[in-house]
Amino acid sequence: MFRQLWQCSPALTLASLALRLVQAIQPPLALYVAKLIVDGVISLSGHASPPAGSGSLQKWLGVEFGLIILSDLTSRTVALVDGLLNERYINAVSVALMEHAATLDLAQFESSELQDLLERARRQASGRNNLLVQLFNIGQTALTAVTLVMGVIAFAPWMVLVLIVGLLPAAAGEARFNAEAYRLMRAKTAERREMEYLRSIGSSAEHAKEIKLFGLGGFLVGRFRAAAATVLEQNRRLALRRFGWSSLFAAIGSLAYYGVYVVIVHDTVNGQFSVGDLTFLSGSFLRLHGLLSSLLLGITQTAGQVQYLDDFFAFLDLRPVITSAVVTRPFPSPIRHAIRFRDVGFRYPGTNRWALRHLDLSIAAGETVALVGENGAGKTTIVKLLTRLYEPDEGEITVDGVSLRDMDLDDVRAHIGVIFQDFVRYSLTAGENIAVGRIGALADSARIVAAAREGLADGVVGKLPLGYDQPLGKRVAKGRDLSGGEWQKIAISRAYMRDADLLILDEPTSALDARAEADVFERMRALRHGKAALVISHRFSTVRTADRIVVLEHGQVLESGTHDQLLAHGGRYAELFALQAAGYQ
Repeated sequence: MFRQLWQCSPALTLASLALRLVQAIQPPLALYVAKLIVDGVISLSGHASPPAGSGSLQKWLGVEFGLIILSDLTSRTVALVDGLLNERYINAVSVALMEHAATLDLAQFESSELQDLLERARRQASGRNNLLVQLFNIGQTALTAVTLVMGVIAFAPWMVLVLIVGLLPAAAGEARFNAEAYRLMRAKTAERREMEYLRSIGSSAEHAKEIKLFGLGGFLVGRFRAAAATVLEQNRRLALRRFGWSSLFAAIGSLAYYGVYVVIVHDTVNGQFSVGDLTFLSGSFLRLHGLLSSLLLGITQTAGQVQYLDDFFAFLDLRPVITSAVVTRPFPSPIRHAIRFRDVGFRYPGTNRWALRHLDLSIAAGETVALVGENGAGKTTIVKLLTRLYEPDEGEITVDGVSLRDMDLDDVRAHIGVIFQDFVRYSLTAGENIAVGRIGALADSARIVAAAREGLADGVVGKLPLGYDQPLGKRVAKGRDLSGGEWQKIAISRAYMRDADLLILDEPTSALDARAEADVFERMRALRHGKAALVISHRFSTVRTADRIVVLEHGQVLESGTHDQLLAHGGRYAELFALQAAGYQ
């Protein structure tokens, strides 16, 4: 963490340390100057007129005033420096999380264990941003305490020992309860994630319609209360136990402090210490009691917080399984022959069922292939394997004879354009929502306009008050929301923005009317120019225009051919087509 902080700003880090060093030596100096002032006042109090030594008293009064001014100035400067440093650190942590998350595999994100870890990392990394400031404060407190201890030891070493022994039970108790609090938080990560989910959908614009129409408000509130009650009850029991034991341990420390304080007063009355010594010792001991309590508790609390930060660094230690080969081959562009699945088998992590098994499939250069089949037949799984979001467990996928495993990951995805049915609706401008298809061309307005035209989004953008600069979505200022079909045209335009060698449309027109759907596919066929296309759709009015239709069942190719060939064959495709056609009669 210190390395991260240093990378944020070496100058601010050094400034924070230097200022704390100045702050650390101020309390002992102030107490010692106060001792000199008290002794000076007592020695001068019996004189009718100011003696020659009064100038020294005025000098020490001036020094004390200077220390007060210096203390105020350094405190304000430390607050300023720490605020700036904290802001930079929070931003650096957020960037680190986002950058590392972008490198992980889809399978890791679909794991509930990783979701728990990510949730803890996200919450704790941002919530513990003051830990390093706390560590600096501990160092400052320790230096001040050492300086005061040296002064007290000169009078009576045993006093410091009694004080430390009296504070140890409180420190040990704090360490134990911090560890218990972390274990409880870790055990309840899933419940807290559920609470965050319920809180999100219960107050979001995206879910408002269904929540109102189905009357889900009470149900969601009840689920949230049930989850919260479990967490709250366990936290309450821990807090009560902590309060009881902490109060007892604090009483032990206070008893040790006042016992030593009584001895100091007694020895002063008996003449062993001067009044100035009493001022210094009582002030030092009072300050030491607070400093050592703060130091011991600060160390145990910091150790407890470090457990939370372990989750953050554990997340950063995760490594993706799907990576680029050490020596890579370029993606064949343009595709001259075909993309081939050779005896491909795949099972999703944590399951025994094969999503695909012994799959042989080809997509020729310039060919449009449509995939049809019932839900769970393996259509979307093929897309995930093509884009290397997953790796086959068996067989291989090649492009013009080159295995996808031998290509650079970024190069593969740069040459494939995919639009999923559950595409993301970004709270960005209309132009940016299209440009995400090829974010490197964000500044190329002509390309964005052309992509919008081919994806039929130009008419959507033309109705917006700010055109391509119009923010979309209700989460941003002046944002305009779109209908499902309008959003789908924006998403289809992303595919044209990408200008990929392989275009994949997974249920791309489910929210479009029949005329717009026919227009989308007519333009796709006209603009393909030898590029391959893979279309997944349940609408046979869409798939019938494909060059070849592949029927999947249980992760294997059941039938393949043109629309007319498959109808003539009288197999599963003909059966499904007849069922759908009957709905229009």
